[in-house]
Parts: sequence; C-alpha cells; structure tokens
Amino acid sequence: MKKIAVLGLGKVGKLAADLLLGSGFEVTGIDLSPSAPDTPYSVKALDLSSDAGVAEEFAEQDAVLSCLPFMLNKRLAKIAHDAGIHYFDLTEDVATTKSIIELSATSKGLMAPQCGLAPGFVGIVGADLIASLDDCRSCKMRVGALPQNPTGLMGYAFNWSPEGVVNEYLNDCEVIEDGEIKWVSAMEWLEDIYIDGIKLEAFTTSGGLGTMCETYLAKVKNIDYKTMRYPGHAAQMNFFFHELLMRDRRKEAGEILINAKPPVDDDVVYVHVAAEGTKDGKLARREFVRGYRPIEIAGKSRTAIAWTTAGSVVAIIEMVRDGKLPNKGFLKQEDISLSDFLATPTGALYVA
Repeated sequence: MKKIAVLGLGKVGKLAADLLLGSGFEVTGIDLSPSAPDTPYSVKALDLSSDAGVAEEFAEQDAVLSCLPFMLNKRLAKIAHDAGIHYFDLTEDVATTKSIIELSATSKGLMAPQCGLAPGFVGIVGADLIASLDDCRSCKMRVGALPQNPTGLMGYAFNWSPEGVVNEYLNDCEVIEDGEIKWVSAMEWLEDIYIDGIKLEAFTTSGGLGTMCETYLAKVKNIDYKTMRYPGHAAQMNFFFHELLMRDRRKEAGEILINAKPPVDDDVVYVHVAAEGTKDGKLARREFVRGYRPIEIAGKSRTAIAWTTAGSVVAIIEMVRDGKLPNKGFLKQEDISLSDFLATPTGALYVA
C-alpha cells in the first residue's frame, strides 16, 4: 500500500493527508471544492456524492480514506470494494458498518470502517484493558470532545460533524448488560465523572462501541459506551430533540446547533476507559484516563478532536502497510494491539 486518496478535505481530512504524506504515502486529496491549492500533495476536485469519475479515480489508488459525512460512506465503500482496494473511514453509523461487514466477505482489500476516536481508538484501549485481566466483568468506555472554555447552558461547541452528533444523540445504542446484548435509548444512563477535578456528565450515545458487543458477548458481562459533556448538556439536548420535536427534523437540527455553537480552536478530548475483573484471583480495576489538547503538526496548530481522530486512522493505516494488521477482510478495532498502535509514528502522539 503506497498510494492513498483522502476523501473530504475538512479539518480532519487535511490533517490525515498531512500525516499520511509525512509517513511516506503518495497522497491525493479529493473534495468537491478544494480550498487549499498550495498543499504538498495532489488535490483533485470531484463530486463524491455522484458516481461520475469516482470508480476511475479509485482504480488509480491502493487505498481510500473517507473523511466524509457517514451517509456517503456505504456507496463509497462499495466502489472501493469493486476496485479491489483498501477502504478506511471514521463512521460511527451502525447501519453503514453492517453494510461494510457484508462487503468484506468478498473483498480483495481490507475493509476498515470506524477507525477514528470513538469508535476506533477507544475500542483499542478497551480491548487492551480487558486483556490485562484474567476475567473481566465490565468495561466502560467514555469519550468527550469539548471546548476548554464552555459558555451557555449547553456548554458545547460543534468541532465535529453536526450530522454525526445528531445521529449519535438520536439512534439507539448497543450495550452488553448482564451478559446479554441489548439496545437502549440515547442520552440515557446519566452518570457523573471527574477528570483532573473537572466534573463531567456521561450518557449513552450510538455507535461508539463498534463491533465490541459481538466480540465480547459471553466473555464480558457488561460493556457500554457513553459520551462525556459538561453538566446540564443532556437536559438541554433532550429538551431540544424531544420536547421541541427536532428529532423529526435532523438536518435542520444540525444546522441550528452548529449556527448556535460554532467550532472553537481551544478544545479538549477526554478519554476515560475502565475495566474491572479479577487478576491472579484478586478483584482489580484498570483505567486509561487522558486529556488531549491541541498540538502542532506539520507546522500548524491542530485541534484536539482533529488530531485524535485523524491520528487514529493514520496509525492504523501505517500498521496495515507495515504488516502489523491483515490486508484483507474486515478489521475490528478490538483486534488491534494498543502497544503496536502506540509504536507507530502517528500513534506515538497518544503517549501522554
């Protein structure tokens, strides 16, 4: 794998392209309206929501990485599958992932969705903590992408795709509870969490577990994923979506929210993963708790959510290239070694 196309040149896509270029890949950036003609890699204008020219472009690549809204990925994964190349994306959408799993049964390349932060990096960490115990009774994964200096009742800024956030807040959530796979409502199971003395609230959101419920059924009795926000956020979002019935107007909901709370540069990504069980016959708890902030990469300051998302998928791509992961079929995040991930040039960014 040498030649890779990055689809969608927003903040995450541009950063992923920079990281891939720095790691030795031949990169082509593709976007409907490229806005950075001075990039050190080739950039092409192409409407990826249309079929025209997409298959021909994919045929020139060894792999593609989609940094586009989730609703485009199912079709693009099919085109990559038909071209016989590797496919990577950042989706949290459950239906999209199920479609890609079906494609992987006949793929010539690797089909690897859900390679971002959550699902993605958080699942790699969770699997590592589970493996560190002789018997694991629970694994709880929490991630929060937040402004460092929140304002207003919502205490939030939309540094991530509004379509993705709305999807996570409204779709049902898969969990393992008391040894059974269950589906529960989003924005429920509210709990308090403290990181570095900062109080946060956590609640269920869709898609963060990826394929972990299927993998750990009958092995871990309780697994769930929650999003972390500043206190009071869940109440505001429940009012917005359910009392004002914006759940029935998802596109408009996303437009309203990002207009009210636009992105900020000073953000923070909190990761809190905890597993409990037994080790050497004694009850034990393992934790991975980090607060990631903006850093400079390739001469530019990058937001925490951008580099933790782009960095995760690029580290995985590096592992595939270097033979540390399979080169065909379907890739589960929980099958990725955390130590191997952190040993890659890009994965080293997460060592803190």
